[in-house]
Amino acid sequence: MTPDLPRQSDPADEPSRPAEDRRHKVRRRALTLLIIGLLIGVPAGYLVISANQSRDSGKDKEAKYSATGLTEGWPSKVQSRLYQVPVPHPANQVAYYETNNWRTSRLYVQFQTTQAGLDAFLAELGLSRAGLKRDDITIGARDQKVSGWRFAGEGSRPGPYFGLVREQKNPAPTQYIVVNTANPTYPMIYIVSRTVP
Repeated sequence: MTPDLPRQSDPADEPSRPAEDRRHKVRRRALTLLIIGLLIGVPAGYLVISANQSRDSGKDKEAKYSATGLTEGWPSKVQSRLYQVPVPHPANQVAYYETNNWRTSRLYVQFQTTQAGLDAFLAELGLSRAGLKRDDITIGARDQKVSGWRFAGEGSRPGPYFGLVREQKNPAPTQYIVVNTANPTYPMIYIVSRTVP
C-alpha cells in the first residue's frame, strides 16, 4: 500500500480560483464541442467537396475523350512528334482526334495543303508520291467511323483518292494515309497514325 502524498498548498501570492459556476461550465463545454466539430467537420467537408469536383472532372474528361469525331485545330507538338505526323505549312481545315487504350493509341489528323505541302509532308515521312496508289483506301471502316470520314458510298467525299501505308516496327507508329485530290490545287490529307506500346 502506498502512503498518501501530502497535498501541496496553493502559493500564497496567488488568489484562489472561485469554483466554476454552471453557466460558465456549459459555455466552456459548448466551445470545446464547437472546436472539435470544426476540427472534424471542416476537413470532412473539404474531402466531400474535393471528391465531388474530382468526380465531375472525371465525367467531363470521360465525355470529352469518349466523343467521336475530330476537334478543329492543330495537334500538339508532343502528339505530332509521338505519332510522327508533321502537318506542313501552309495548311488549313486542320483537325485531329486522339484515342488511347491499354493496347493501341491512335491519332487521327486531317488537313488541306498545297501540292508543295503534300510533297513536303510525304518527304518528312521518308515517302514520295510514287508510293501513292489510286483508289487505295488504306483507312479502314472502324477508323472511318471513329473519325467521321467517309471515302466510299453515300455521303462520301468526292475523289479521286490515293492511299499509302507507312509501316514501322513497334513502338514506332504505323501511318495509314489517304489523299483526296478532288481539288487538284489543294489536296486534302487524312492520316491515322497507330502506335502499340
